[in-house]
Amino acid sequence: MLYWLTLLSDGGDVFNLFRYITFRAGGAFLTALVFGFIFGKPLISVLRRRQGKGQPIRGDGPEGHFAKAGTPTMGGLLIVGALLTSTLLWARLDNAFVWIVLFVTVSFAAIGFADDYAKVSKQSSAGVPGKLRLLLGFLIAGVAAYLAAQAHPEALQNQLALPVFKDTLINLGYLFIPFSIIVIVGSANAVNLTDGLDGLAIMPVMIAAGTLGVIAYAVGRVDFTEYLDVHYVPGTGEILIFSAGLFGGGLGFLWYNAPPAAVFMGDTGSLALGGALGAIAVSTKHELVLAIVGGLFVVEALSVIIQVLYFKRTGKRVFLMAPIHHHYEKKGWAEPTIVIRFWIISLILAMIGLATLKVR
Repeated sequence: MLYWLTLLSDGGDVFNLFRYITFRAGGAFLTALVFGFIFGKPLISVLRRRQGKGQPIRGDGPEGHFAKAGTPTMGGLLIVGALLTSTLLWARLDNAFVWIVLFVTVSFAAIGFADDYAKVSKQSSAGVPGKLRLLLGFLIAGVAAYLAAQAHPEALQNQLALPVFKDTLINLGYLFIPFSIIVIVGSANAVNLTDGLDGLAIMPVMIAAGTLGVIAYAVGRVDFTEYLDVHYVPGTGEILIFSAGLFGGGLGFLWYNAPPAAVFMGDTGSLALGGALGAIAVSTKHELVLAIVGGLFVVEALSVIIQVLYFKRTGKRVFLMAPIHHHYEKKGWAEPTIVIRFWIISLILAMIGLATLKVR
């Protein structure tokens, strides 16, 4: 919205600053951060009053989690609110990619909100049936994938870019949309599975969003793409503003989610943020790089899949408990130790993901 202040500029005044994506990304970060600090406590107070007993604690979970009973959930509303406010204020609203990522974020947040509400109101960990959640997720991701394909330049439509390999494209044709659906829905559910300890999910999401934001900015500039030998996707630079808003909103939320958490993000936040990461990856043609940058989420999801399949086949468990962060809890690791070590892993993977831009 503020971008249109450039219409008042003669090229040499303060209004000219709003032309620059980097300046507006800084504004989005600060706006989202301040939003989180201002509305964090009031939101938590409202959630605590409305939810009473808070998020239901699984009876078969680690014993240390019973102390968290009564902690409110749906804290993802704070992140999504900060993200929406900052993006709508600072991004160019005539940019298709901005609306695609916002559409996915808000839609998945709505699914998560319905799930959280069902859990809290019924005081059950069941929530919305999994099949219904997946169906809605597939529909939302399908629409986003189609819109992204239409927004891509003709030479890149329905193409899969391979990291490291210069100028290599695989024409997926009609499979592009199903593939993109898997990326977006898979990312949403992988982040959802990771959100099991205080502060565990939000920092890796912020790291991944920051990394993908830098990638979006790079592939949206023709001079950068020529230097880096990556594919040019006009318009994706504006996604940096969304990513900056996510980072600022995430920090504001982490202030209250740091151990011991005053609020959980719930499915409202985890599904929204995971879906957002998938949508950014599809928009920037870096779907495979997301698997590197978000490698922690991939491992968390795989640990659940492996556990379920192996148990059905043999009646035995590979891990003491899945997702894998609970395995380490069962082994006696302190919760802050698990969280901080997983943060470190996320940062390492983000650096590897960024390196794919230059390694050609």
